[in-house]
Amino acid sequence: MLPCLVMLIRAVRLDEYAEVGDLVVEVYSTLIPNLGDYANELRDVASRVDSGAEVWVAELDGQVAATVTYVPGPGPYAEWSDPLAAGIRMLAVAPAFQRRGIGEALVRACLDRARADGQQRVFLHTTQWMSDAQRLYMRMGFERAPELDWEPEPGVRLAAYRFPINKGF
Repeated sequence: MLPCLVMLIRAVRLDEYAEVGDLVVEVYSTLIPNLGDYANELRDVASRVDSGAEVWVAELDGQVAATVTYVPGPGPYAEWSDPLAAGIRMLAVAPAFQRRGIGEALVRACLDRARADGQQRVFLHTTQWMSDAQRLYMRMGFERAPELDWEPEPGVRLAAYRFPINKGF
């Protein structure tokens, strides 16, 4: 039996930027065959925060176990142009903490925040290599939005998902 851990979802602290960036790169590099230059974007927590996106961590017993970037509306980190939508990006759970509901808790926190912000929808994109994430999103009530799919580079197809805020969970 696993020990009971106390989880706190909070904004990333400045002294954690490097750790959080490295966590996202570590997790994504196990899923995506070649991160290339995208690794630099994943590592760059400061730019996300400076742009108005919010980077959150899930802390368990004093350890950063996971992270997510909440994008409150259109801007540099938005992959959509809908002014009534927020977004979720760069969700990553450290391997030692996976399959404990931490990713789901971070997604729910983003949905709650979008609802509080008055947004009507939440968008996210995922890749063909992130099948566990796709199952999570579908289980939580996200809908596929294939009209928003795109290819940032050849061979990398980003599948779009949408969550209508009035749907609840």
